[in-house]
Formats: sequence, C-alpha cells, structure tokens
Amino acid sequence: MSHKIELLAPGGDIDAIKAAIIAGADAVYCGLDTFNARNRAANISFDQLVGIIRLAHQYDCQIFLTLNIVILEREFKTLTKLLSKLVNTTLDGVIVQDIGLLYILKKHFPTLDVHASTQLTTHNVGQIPFLKKLGVSRVNLSRELNLREITAITAVGRDQNVLSEVFVHGSLCVAFSGLCYSTSASVGNSGNRGRCSQACREEYETTESGNNFPLNVKDNSAFFDLPALIEAGVHSFKVEGRIKGASYVHTVIDSFRKQIDGFIRTGELLEDGERLYKVFNRDLTNGFLKGDLNQNMFIENPRDNSKYHAIDKSNAISVVQIHDVEENLNNEKAEMYSTVFEKIEHLSIEKRPLSLIFSGEAGSPLTLTALTSDYEQGKTTSQEQTFVIHSNSILIASDKNCIDEEAIDKRFRSFNNSHFNLTEINVDGLEQSVSLPFRDITTVKNQLTELLNSNDSVHPEVILPKLERHPKVIADDKVKAKLSLLICDDTDLDLANVTNADIYFKLPDAYKRGCTKYVGFLKDNPRLIPWFPPVLIGKDFDVALNILEQVKPTLIVTNNTGIANRASELGIKWIAGPFLNTTNSYALLAMKEELNCAGAFISNEINRQQIQTIARPENFELFYSVYHPILLMTSRQCFFQQSVGCEKPRIDNGCMLSCDKSTSITNLKGASFAIDKQKAGYPSIYNQDQFLNMEIINDLSKLFDGFMIDLTNIGAGDKESPDKTVLIKQFEQLLASDSDKLTGQQHAETTLNDLVPESTNIQYHNGL
Repeated sequence: MSHKIELLAPGGDIDAIKAAIIAGADAVYCGLDTFNARNRAANISFDQLVGIIRLAHQYDCQIFLTLNIVILEREFKTLTKLLSKLVNTTLDGVIVQDIGLLYILKKHFPTLDVHASTQLTTHNVGQIPFLKKLGVSRVNLSRELNLREITAITAVGRDQNVLSEVFVHGSLCVAFSGLCYSTSASVGNSGNRGRCSQACREEYETTESGNNFPLNVKDNSAFFDLPALIEAGVHSFKVEGRIKGASYVHTVIDSFRKQIDGFIRTGELLEDGERLYKVFNRDLTNGFLKGDLNQNMFIENPRDNSKYHAIDKSNAISVVQIHDVEENLNNEKAEMYSTVFEKIEHLSIEKRPLSLIFSGEAGSPLTLTALTSDYEQGKTTSQEQTFVIHSNSILIASDKNCIDEEAIDKRFRSFNNSHFNLTEINVDGLEQSVSLPFRDITTVKNQLTELLNSNDSVHPEVILPKLERHPKVIADDKVKAKLSLLICDDTDLDLANVTNADIYFKLPDAYKRGCTKYVGFLKDNPRLIPWFPPVLIGKDFDVALNILEQVKPTLIVTNNTGIANRASELGIKWIAGPFLNTTNSYALLAMKEELNCAGAFISNEINRQQIQTIARPENFELFYSVYHPILLMTSRQCFFQQSVGCEKPRIDNGCMLSCDKSTSITNLKGASFAIDKQKAGYPSIYNQDQFLNMEIINDLSKLFDGFMIDLTNIGAGDKESPDKTVLIKQFEQLLASDSDKLTGQQHAETTLNDLVPESTNIQYHNGL
C-alpha cells in the first residue's frame, strides 16, 4: 500500500461530529443549515462550524463542508458572502454539485479545496479531466460502480492528481445520484436541492411478484472489501449517514477504524462486522461493488433491520425467546448510546475568549495587548496566547477625534464573532484626550486580525461582478425560437421530410463491446445531431467515445461530462443536455470558458421566475425541452425483479442490451408510475403524465434559441403515442411569430392538449 487511507465520517449534528472525531475519523463532512443536500439532518450554524473545525484539528481530523446542491441565480450573492467567510477559516474542503459553484470557487476562492459530490454522477474516466479543469481535487464516485470500474477511474485520477472517494457504508439510492427527480416531479421536493422525500422507501400496492417495497434496496457495506478498494487506489472511504445519530456514527466509524488499522498492521481483516448490525441498518449488501446485481439487494423492510438480524442470529423461535433477544438488543443499544455520550461530553466547540487591552500616552505609540486561549481537549489547562501590537505613529494630545472607549469599541467590537468571544475591551491604560489617525488604528486592527488568523492574510469579501446579458446568437423574426426533435429509432428518419427542425438522435446507454454500427449510421445521416446519454460506464463510454472520435460531427448534445470533455479537446461544438442540471448563469460561463461549450439546455426543474434571472453569455445558445416524458429515476439495478418478477436471478451482460420490458407500480395514494426498459437502456421510472409546457413559448421565447420535443416514445409504457408528424406541425405553428397566425397558435394549443391528455407543466410553476 503506497498511499494514505482516509476514513471519512458523516456529521449531521454536533454530537454526531464529536462522535466521529473521538471514534477515529480522519475527516468529517457536515452541512450548514443552507446549501446542502441533507435538509432533514439537524445541521449546524456557521459559529458552530468554526468551533468544530478547531476541535477536529486538535485530533488531526479534517472538516469538509457540504455545498452539494444545484444553485439558483438569486442565491449567489448570499453564497458568495458565505464563501468569503469560509475562506478565512481553516476549513479543509467544500463538497460541490453545481457546475456554476465550481466556476465561482475556481475564479474567486482558489484557496478553498474543492471536492466533487456524488451528485455529479461521476462514473467514467472522461469525467475526471472535466472536473479537474473546473478546479476539483477529489471526486466522490458513483455508488453503482464495481471494483474494476473504480480501479480504472482511480488510475486516471492519479494521473490527473485527483483523489478518489468511495462510499463504503450506509444507505443506497436505487437511482443514480443526481439523476433522481422522483419527488421533484411529484411533490416539488428535489433531491438536487436536498429535499428528497425517499419515494424509493415508500410502500406500493402489492406487485405481481408479491412485493410491497419494490424499490427499497439494502444498505451498502464494503466492510470486507477494504483490501480490494485499497488495491484499487481509493484514497477516501466514505460512510453515509448525516441523518443518523451519534451512537450510529460512533459505532460504524469505530468498527471501520479498527478494521482499517488491523489490516494495515497485519494484512488481515480482524473485525467480524457484527456491531454494524446492532445499529440502524436495512441489512447489508456489496452487490454494486462486486458487480453482482441480484434480487438479494432488495429488502421488504424499509426500516431498521437490527432486531430481525438479532433474532435470526440467535435462532429464537418462541415468543419468550424473541422477547429476550429484543430486550438484550435494546439494552446493548442503550449502553452504546450512554458510552458514546460519556466519551464526547467533555469535547468543547466554545469560542475562544479574547481580551483586548489598550494603553498609551501622548508622545508614545498606541499599544494593543490581546489575550486569548485555546482550550486543549482532555486537559484542565488552556494554551494562552498573547499578542502585542504598536501603532506606526504616536499618540497626540488633542481634544478632537479622541481615541476614547467609544471610538475603540466601535472599531474593535467586530472581534466578537464566530471565532472569538470578546470578553473585554479595556482602555484603563489609555491616556484621555489623545488622538491617532484613523488609518493607523485600522492598521492595528488589521495586524491583530492577521495574528489571530495564524498569520495568514485575511481575504477581503468577494463581490461578484454584474453579469452581462447577451442577445440570441441568431435572431429570426419568422419564428419565436427554432424547433428541435429528439428521436432514437431509425424508423423515424423520415420525419426529416416533414420539417426543417434540428433532429437529435439519442444514442444508447449500452453497447456491445467494439460496436461500430452507429459510426456508419451517423456518417450516412449527417443531418442527425448525436445526443449522448447521462450515464456511460466502462466499455459503454469507450464505445461512445469511439463514435464521437470517428464521426467527428459538427455538433453534439451531451448529458455526460466525459463526452463533453473529449468534444472540447477535439474542437467539436457541444451543447449541454438537460440532465446536466443547469440552473444558473455561472454554470453556463463555466462550460463556455473552461470547455468551449456552445449552448445549454436549462433544467426543467426550475420555474418561470428562476429561468428569467439567467444571463446568457456572449455567443451562447439556450434551449429548453417543452415536451418529453417526465423521468423520475434511472437505475443500474433491475426494476422488474420486484415488480413483475424476472426469471434471471441477477442482471447479466445481456440484460442491458436485450431487455425491453415495461410495467407500472402504484403507490398507496393511487398514483401510478411507468417502469420502462428500452433495449440498450437503463431501467427507468416515469410519471404517468407527459411534460407539456406551451406557456414558456409565449412567456420566455425571447430568452431561448430553441425548444425541443422528445419523440422517442420512451417512458410511454402501454399508452398509445400521438402521431409524430401531427405533433411536429402543431409545435411549428406554436413557434410561428406572425401576429396574423394567432388563431393558428390557439388552435395548435387546443390540438396538443387533445393529443396529450395526460400532461403537466407543474415544475414550470413550482420550481426549486
């Protein structure tokens, strides 16, 4: 083993953070009460964060702050104020999802270490250089990856000087993180904003296979796979659980600490992992890591499995035996809880006391003596520090602009802040009726600030420059915006004969190894604009990359940042697809300036007001999808095993390429959701309603260069799809600009509502 192994712990509240530190975590990730993807966690205040950093550093533990949500335009002013404060702490890193925030951090806060959140869905080798260009130093890889895939990505990361981080324990999302819109579309709670309502844990009407929790997967655990992950080059072993309590965090981190240290010391795994079953769990699986996606990864019990595990392990049968097992487990849990709080009760995150003593007389400099102390954990004494500062000029006897208690308090009261508790401002030793130029007082204050900041220069607050709004690249008086179509079947090529619209061709998620048929197909149909999907893992990324490199189209749309990076290197014009979750102007600037992006689809999760605030960069096109199936989630796991059943006990290599099933599941509120699996596509779940937003065409067509309609029929389930030629003609009528065509536009709206009776545009009104 040639690299340090980091054990990274969750910290949902102060007690959990303390528990992680005392259990031996090398680092803890936690969130403030804003801008983080665990709104249901208690989280912490900024003042508490400063104390936590100080406490953690006394134990050689790092603190990373989660800022891992997509950011709205109006939030950047507040967020920049927060970053201006963070940069003057000793915070060890920030965890980020939003591409616009990556841009701000690289441009204005280069001293902050930046980690890519798992919400960025990093799963192929091409995404590492993309993130590196945006200033990322480490990447939390997608939880769906197996050891071979992790090894390949980690090797590229090593070449790029980017560290890798892998979840080794805790809850699993059944969907790819960052690509789950289930509760966003249904109840307005977006996982991309930290408000996931966990639809995957819900109970549904009993399925054909006899399951009531068909989306509920077991918890992830790589407790016995640590040697393989070390061999793969993984830097950080990350434990999930920011909504878990201190007892859970301490138990899991202590177990992993002992397992890691024992293996490093002896080359053997010494721990049996039994304690992991005594705290909250949904049973444990390493199916993704092993590449063994089987039915055993699901569990019907969405809640705590610890009781059932204890009963099974003890072979209890009778009521009395089961009662005794439950009682013993509860006693053990209570003892664990008590022990943890005994260990952490002495840990303090209190602010450091600060006393300021001013002295001086006419003819001498102003002298400031600052006294502070830093309480060392586990010791009865504190480490006192004294700083003495003299002004550059001398005090002058004067009755004007006197340096009195009021003047001193006004200028130094700000030291009562997140870092210090200002206990005293003493001016007893300062002669009355003396004066000093205010600039010299400011110099004294700045010197003290720097000394208290460990002699580091204090970074001034960053004020973001006002963004310039640029017009459309090509304005056409004949249409409000150009129409584009998305197709995925060569039988739809004849649609090119009925429209002048741009035609995107959706490429598959999966391919046979060495597949070349799409190279010839796209070369034979140069009008088609390749559309790359969001998830391309392993060989599938290799094939997609080969398509890009062999065809060298003049333009592509990509939802995958690995493909975006390569397109940029090849000088191919590329547009960011809707699944890159673009919600702000800074994301547009990041992709344009760093990766030569030519345009972007704006996220369908944001509403009219949120869209309006986005500023278009110069020579940059904006797009929006006005008609498409509403994707709720995409998974590497099979949705049919627990819904209609499947004869295969596990997913094999042929499943992705050949399976094309569809079904539906219904929750206990009566809402049904279509499950769709196209050949060479990932299993996905869709809303029963289609997204149909005709309002935006009249509201915001001046902002957009193009509106897209999705004609792939993916997600339609067993519903009959509207005639595609009719759909195209109606949307073209909607986009006509001539005032005398108003009647035709009204007719088109009526026709489209008839063609798509089950539709909604609620996200356009709710937003994020």
